[in-house]
Amino acid sequence: MHKFVRNLLTEWRKLDLPFEGETFVVGVSGGADSVSLAVALDDLRKRKKLNSRFVIAHFNHDLRGEESEKDADFVKDLAQKFCFELVYQKGKVSKRGNLEQNARLARYEFLTETAANLQARGILTAHTINDQAETFLLNLIRGSGITGLAGMKPLITNYKLQITNSEQKSRNSDSEKPSPIANRPPPIALIRPLLNWATREDTENFCRFHNLDFRRDSMNEDLNFRRVRVRQRLLPLLQEFNPKIIQTLAKTANLLETETETKDQRPTTNNQFLILKDLNFLSKPALYKTLREWLEANRGNLRQLDSKHIEAIERLAFSRKSGKIVELPNGESVLKENGKLLWRPKNIENPE
Repeated sequence: MHKFVRNLLTEWRKLDLPFEGETFVVGVSGGADSVSLAVALDDLRKRKKLNSRFVIAHFNHDLRGEESEKDADFVKDLAQKFCFELVYQKGKVSKRGNLEQNARLARYEFLTETAANLQARGILTAHTINDQAETFLLNLIRGSGITGLAGMKPLITNYKLQITNSEQKSRNSDSEKPSPIANRPPPIALIRPLLNWATREDTENFCRFHNLDFRRDSMNEDLNFRRVRVRQRLLPLLQEFNPKIIQTLAKTANLLETETETKDQRPTTNNQFLILKDLNFLSKPALYKTLREWLEANRGNLRQLDSKHIEAIERLAFSRKSGKIVELPNGESVLKENGKLLWRPKNIENPE
């Protein structure tokens, strides 16, 4: 099994998504991110790891003329090649106001309506770490508070399409009817299963590994769009200071999400151990905050600990193997045993 497919399966498990008997709508634009997601799902389907119905959905914004038509033809061929059902719609996007926002709104209306019609459990989109980093910077530039800087979530269990007053005014000015989807919250999940671990480089490499073509959107090269300027100009500049700035920004967004969650959503920590089953239902930010609070309570501080140590403990917690240890600075460690994470200071000898 390719590492990309294995990581997707691991994230599926972490998000506590059903492995069989459900319908999922997969948003596919034809770009490397969404193509890699669709192909990885097909791999898991063929291996009998996921036994659900996956329906590809493609929305043609009709903003780039012949290029948009070629994108649509590409996705249709992809769906046929990998035996996916396909739902396709060609729509008209208002060019009044913010074109990016209007295109996003039209696309998510289509995805939400498709999911509702199919009685789907959720909508899968292929947002990556890069998208999270770009969103963080865009929100920072706008002057967003903690909620905005927290960025996108990998899972929204009861998704409702949000339309701002300015967006609705822009749509109404083009004599469009208000969306019925916007006014009723369907019990549909919005799922971003690549968001926490996959980069754009990962998705492109996965496509190349399988000798798969993917489409490139010329609008992603248009510097008139703020997101493109962030991607093409700002991020390369920041990478001169930190070569891993994309991962750093995405992690920061995830950590800030913790501040938007209430304290009673996290289990009470015991200075000596954490019960693993209590960690299963935490979002990633809440899990990380719980682990940091627990370590600080035992160590007295968090000095010399960084994200790699927290991530190692996370992997330990969700591994199917028991009796493993994560080594920490100063001879300290965390041990997994009997359904618990156990703290071990330097003077306690760790079992082999």
